[in-house]
Amino acid sequence: MMRLADIVAQYAPELIKQYGPELLPSQRKALSAFQLCRNANVPKMQLSCDSCDESSWLPHSCGNRHCPQCQAHESQRWIDKQLQKLVPGEYFMVTFTLPAQFRALAWGHQRVLYELIVRNAWATVNTFSQNDKKLRGTTGAVTVLHTHNRRLDFHPHVHLVMPSVAFDSRQRLWRNKDSGFLFDHKALAKVFRAKMLHGIKQAGLKLPDRYPEAWVVDCKAVGSGQKALVYLGRYLYRGGIAGEGHRSEPGW
Repeated sequence: MMRLADIVAQYAPELIKQYGPELLPSQRKALSAFQLCRNANVPKMQLSCDSCDESSWLPHSCGNRHCPQCQAHESQRWIDKQLQKLVPGEYFMVTFTLPAQFRALAWGHQRVLYELIVRNAWATVNTFSQNDKKLRGTTGAVTVLHTHNRRLDFHPHVHLVMPSVAFDSRQRLWRNKDSGFLFDHKALAKVFRAKMLHGIKQAGLKLPDRYPEAWVVDCKAVGSGQKALVYLGRYLYRGGIAGEGHRSEPGW
């Protein structure tokens, strides 16, 4: 069976020749890492069995977060870590999506726009939590940024997995909102839109000539939050290229 490293070694030179100016430094770095991943020419580590004298030498993996051969272990570690942080209460998945008119701007200024999306998504839900009559405190969230959809089209959006609970640090009270409803998605979208437009202007970037008045924010219940975290964790450390026995579906 042909390995990813073999495919990259065979086709990367032509890819770089044809699309080199369009490739990001991170993409070039990933291609170089894929070629070395578990290659016979890289340093090896010795694996020994505790129950017998058998041992073997295995080439080191590249460790690149986009390599499908390397990240299964890291994915499970992330999932286990997040599951330990779950608190009693109903969880919600809140998804903030950047309108299509901003995708060219986001592609050209990825570091700035990604930081703005994540920061403003969190600031929005935290503001709502502070002002909510039942919560009136600081909530928490696990935030995952996705840059592409299932078809691998560029589609920046961020998922927040958060409980309908909050902590009031001044009164030292733990409040649980168990109504089955978190926040109004249209109201979230209005506040997120205002924060994003302000942030983009503050960064000195030019807004698109046209963009929608109504943005899209989805807010849905996900029970205890466990399944949502497991789902996101499986794709958090996987790139757009699936390894043997895997399939890749970025996005929610």
